[in-house]
Amino acid sequence: MDLDRNLKICILDIYGTKLVKQNKNWPAGVPKNIVFPKQTLPENLLASAQRVPLRKALIFYGAEYTYQEVLQLVERLSGYLQSVIQIKPDEPVLLYMQNSPQFIISFYAILHAGGVVIPVNPMSRKAELNYIQKDTDSRLVIAGSEVSEFVQPLLMTGAIEQLISTNYADMTDPEYDLCLPASLYPHDPDLMRKLGYVMWQDAISSAYPVPPVNRSASDLAVIPYSSGTTGNPKGCMHSHYTVNVTAVGGVVWHQFEEDSISLATLPMFHVTGMQGAMNGPIYAAGTLVIMARWDRQIAAELIRRYQITRWRSIATMAIDFVNDPNIRSYDLSSLKAVGGGGTAMPAPIARKLKDLTGLDYLEGYGLSETMAATHLNPTDAPRAQCLGIAVFDVKSCIWSPQNHKKLGPNEIGEILIAGPQVFLGYWRRPEDTKEAFVTLDGVAYFRTGDIGYVDEDGFFYMVDRLKRMINASGFKVWPAEVEAIMYGHPAIAEACVIASKDPRRGETVKAIVVKTRNEKAPSPREIISWCKTMMAAYKCPTEIEFVEVLPKSGSGKVMWRALTDKENTHC
Repeated sequence: MDLDRNLKICILDIYGTKLVKQNKNWPAGVPKNIVFPKQTLPENLLASAQRVPLRKALIFYGAEYTYQEVLQLVERLSGYLQSVIQIKPDEPVLLYMQNSPQFIISFYAILHAGGVVIPVNPMSRKAELNYIQKDTDSRLVIAGSEVSEFVQPLLMTGAIEQLISTNYADMTDPEYDLCLPASLYPHDPDLMRKLGYVMWQDAISSAYPVPPVNRSASDLAVIPYSSGTTGNPKGCMHSHYTVNVTAVGGVVWHQFEEDSISLATLPMFHVTGMQGAMNGPIYAAGTLVIMARWDRQIAAELIRRYQITRWRSIATMAIDFVNDPNIRSYDLSSLKAVGGGGTAMPAPIARKLKDLTGLDYLEGYGLSETMAATHLNPTDAPRAQCLGIAVFDVKSCIWSPQNHKKLGPNEIGEILIAGPQVFLGYWRRPEDTKEAFVTLDGVAYFRTGDIGYVDEDGFFYMVDRLKRMINASGFKVWPAEVEAIMYGHPAIAEACVIASKDPRRGETVKAIVVKTRNEKAPSPREIISWCKTMMAAYKCPTEIEFVEVLPKSGSGKVMWRALTDKENTHC
């Protein structure tokens, strides 16, 4: 299916996209090269609002908002940030929310006011939130009411100056038959005001719409945090331009129809959801049907009710979806494209999904450092459990970390990436930034830490990970980060976190613990409960094993790989 004529004209005429001869794997109808927009993300929203002001932009539990209305709300919240907060250019602002209209409006308002969005996982808790706030010196947090209690200590100690809190229910239809998840029911706004919070609706209603702060495509826009092997997450600096590369590239690659209707189930704080379920569709002036929390029956009903055309997910959502015993009672015929990333889609599930929808699940590959996809499967010839081929202007190869040389087809090594969407560097970490790149033939490649190979046709496959990482239902868990938090428990002397196989999640988190001798020995359940108060649930160990000592190398380093091998042998 070709691009809708209006969208194609927009891309070709405004942004100078040119079609060139396609190689044999390039999807038909997709340009090989794109001159990406040299404009800011708020300008994308403005362009869509000017082109289709009355088109539905957001649908959230029965409430509908046009592009014109969304732009007005962005301008009002930006007015508050500029006049009351007096936000400075490039100032980091923490955005700590579930999927919602408030997330999208806050995201664009921060950028509209000249700030930089720091998306925070809404599953994050005290230790994680405190670390990111301190690392960025943020003085403002915009949060959902259900997580505002975790921000309150920062407000009480003066670490931040203001907390803007929102009740998601304020932007739903209270008469809607599909209810907001119970965990997101509204908190008492009067009580929150007494606690010193500023209510999101108060900020909106008290401010006047303002024009955007003058910014360029090269200015900072978003800093998502990506964990590393040192135990401390690192901020990945992205400009408006690098964000636009994957947002616009995804629209063109997947050949969005002008009247696309996307089901937004992927979390928007994460780069895949941020691009595929927010920035891309908004650039294309499509409609977003937003789910705050995953629920397979509600997802199926929304597809039927709103005639959803596009759905990006992760494998665990698709597995849950196809295993609903009532799934065949829903009309899913409106779907034109399904796909996602995060972890390989199991072949049996892909077959079930195709049997249900007639569609192939399109897999892709990307990282926080590349603001989502650098590799995608061709829409007309996808391969299962494959990362895809390198997309627009991306150079990718396989490299030997041992021999420091490029490898040939089907040789296994580290995946390297160079392209216009590669990040500007790690926030305040020049040495880490330097170590993340290797120069080959005059090109600076980002070292992904993922081990794979490329075949003779240019399709990339992953086989292992160089970095010490656990993939739990598509969420990346970095053991060193979890260990660093666990050391805060008074009864833990040492901890080594490894992956344990799990039939549903693929991998889950296991902690091997040496107890302190002068503390009352906790039970595994007590340690797990403590971890749940300190970190996101998906990072928490699901199993605790107590040992007398951890195996260590001659240099004193814990031999985590030996423990992982032992765990895999037992499985």
